[in-house]
Amino acid sequence: MRWRGTALDVLLAACGLVLDVLVTWGHWGGPSAPWWAAVLLCLLAGLPLGLVRGWPGPVAIYFSVLLVVCDRLGAFTTDTVQILLPVAVGVLARDKGWRWTGPVAVVASAATAVNLADPGIAFTRTSWFYSVGLIVFPLLIGRYLRSQKGQGREEPAPLLDLLLAGGGVAFAVLGTWPAWDSGRPPVWAVGLGVMLAGLALGVVRKHPGAVLLLESLVLMVADQYAPRTGGSLQLLVLVALGVFATRASWPWVGAGYLLTCSVTAIVTVDDHTEISSFRVIALMAMVTAPVAIGRYVRTRQDEARQAGELAVERLRADRLAERERIARDVHDIVAHHVGAMVLRASAAQYAGASGPAAEALADIRDTGHRVLEDLRGLLAVLRDPERDELSSAAGGHARDLLMLADPDDVMRDAVARMAAAGLRVDLNIATEAFAAPLVVRASAARIVQEGLTNVLKHAGPEAAAEITVGMEPRAMTVEVRNGPGTAGPRETLPSTGQGIAGMRERARALGGRLSAGPAEDGGWRLAASLPLPDPKDGADADPECRWTARGAS
Repeated sequence: MRWRGTALDVLLAACGLVLDVLVTWGHWGGPSAPWWAAVLLCLLAGLPLGLVRGWPGPVAIYFSVLLVVCDRLGAFTTDTVQILLPVAVGVLARDKGWRWTGPVAVVASAATAVNLADPGIAFTRTSWFYSVGLIVFPLLIGRYLRSQKGQGREEPAPLLDLLLAGGGVAFAVLGTWPAWDSGRPPVWAVGLGVMLAGLALGVVRKHPGAVLLLESLVLMVADQYAPRTGGSLQLLVLVALGVFATRASWPWVGAGYLLTCSVTAIVTVDDHTEISSFRVIALMAMVTAPVAIGRYVRTRQDEARQAGELAVERLRADRLAERERIARDVHDIVAHHVGAMVLRASAAQYAGASGPAAEALADIRDTGHRVLEDLRGLLAVLRDPERDELSSAAGGHARDLLMLADPDDVMRDAVARMAAAGLRVDLNIATEAFAAPLVVRASAARIVQEGLTNVLKHAGPEAAAEITVGMEPRAMTVEVRNGPGTAGPRETLPSTGQGIAGMRERARALGGRLSAGPAEDGGWRLAASLPLPDPKDGADADPECRWTARGAS
C-alpha cells in the first residue's frame, strides 16, 4: 500500500492525536483537566502535525506558541507539544534554507526554555543545554538530509549516525533523568542503561533489527526496575521499528510489529489498568504509525532508485542508437569510396587493358562488388525505420541512393524540405567545406538536419533560420541560428527530447563539441565544431579516391 499526499498528512495528524492521548489519557476528567478541555488540547496539539509537510515553518511557530500556552496553563499536553516541536523543526530544516530555519529554531529554543523553567528552580547551564539541544539535534539532522537530496543510492553517512546517536542520548536522558533514583538499581546503572538505549540509534540504519531487539529489552528491564523511565524509552523503540520497516521484508516487519505491540502492552498495562477496546486500538495505532511511515519511505526510495536506473538505461540506449547511426554513416562512406574504385577499375578495363593488368582490374572490380554486397547486408541490420519506409516505397534502388548520397546534397535536401514546411532558411556553405573529409561532412549534414527539425518544432513554421557551414584551420564549424518563434498557435510536433543529446554525441565521437542555447535576439543558436583528421595520421582531405604510383627501385 502506498501512502501519498493527503493520505500521509492524515496519517501524521492521526499519529499526533494518538501520541497526545497516550501521554495525557491518565489525567483526563480530573479537576484540573476536564474531559472537554483535554479533548480540545488534544486536537490543537495533534492535528497540526498533518500540515508539517506542507507548512513546516508555520507549524513549528504554532507549536512554539502552543508550548508556552500549555506550560502557563499547566496542561499535560505540554509534553506532547514538546515532542512534536523538534519534529517540525527537523522537517523545516530539511525543506527550507537558513533564512527560515534560523529564526524558527531560535523561537523553538526559547519556547523550550520557558517549558523547562519551573517556578522556584534555578535555570542552570544544563537546562540551557537541553533547551538548545532539543532543537539543534533535529535541525542538524534535517540539514544533513537536505544536503543528501537527489542522491539515488544510500551512501555511508557517519555524520548522520553520529547525530542520531547524540539525539537519542539527549532525548533519553532529558526524558528520564528525574526518575533515575525512583527504582531499586543505583543511579549510575539506570543512567548507563538509558545512555545505551540512546546510543543504539547511531547504528539503527545499519542494524535496525538488532537495535529494535535491544531497545525492546532495555524497555522491559526499565519497566521492571525503573518504571518511570519507560515512557521516553518507548519512543526509541518506535523509532527503531520505523527504520526496521524501511529495510526488512513484510514477514519480518510483521514480526517486528508483533514484538513491539507485545512490549508496549507489557509496559503500559499493569494490574490496575482497565483493558478496553479503545486502549487496544490506541496501542495498535501507535505501533502501526512508524510501520506505515517506514513502508512509505521504502516505497519512495525504491521508486527513486528505479527512476535512476531507468534514466541510466535510457541514456545508454540513446548513446548506442546514436553510435549506430554514426556507424551507418561510416559504412556509407566506405561504400562511396569502394563504389568509386569499382567504377574506375571497370572503366580502366573497358579502356583496353590486357594481360596481368586486366586480371588485376577484374579482381579489384569483383572484390569491390563483394564488399558492397557485404556492406549492404550489414546496413540492412542497422538501418532505421525511415530507410525501411523509403526502401519499401521505392524499391532497393532507393536504399543505394541513400547509402551513396553526398552530405552536401543531404543538407540541401533538408533545407528544401523545411522550406516546403514554411521555414525561411538561408544556407551558406564555405567553398573550403566541400574538400573536408566525408565523415566530417556527413556528421555536419546530420547536425544540420536535426537542427532544422528543432527549429520547426520549437520556433514554428514561419520562423527564419540561418545555417552557416564554415572552415577553421583544423575544424569544420556548423551553426544553426533562428529568430524568435511565432507568436500564434502552432501544432505541437512529437519529440523524443534526445535531439541535442544525439547531436552532441555525434560531435563527441569525432572529438568535437556542440553547444546549444538562447541567442541574443531571443531566438536559439546551435553551434558545433568538428575537428579534421590530422594529415600526419594518413588522413586525406580529398574525398575522391586517389591512385598512387610507385616506381620500382
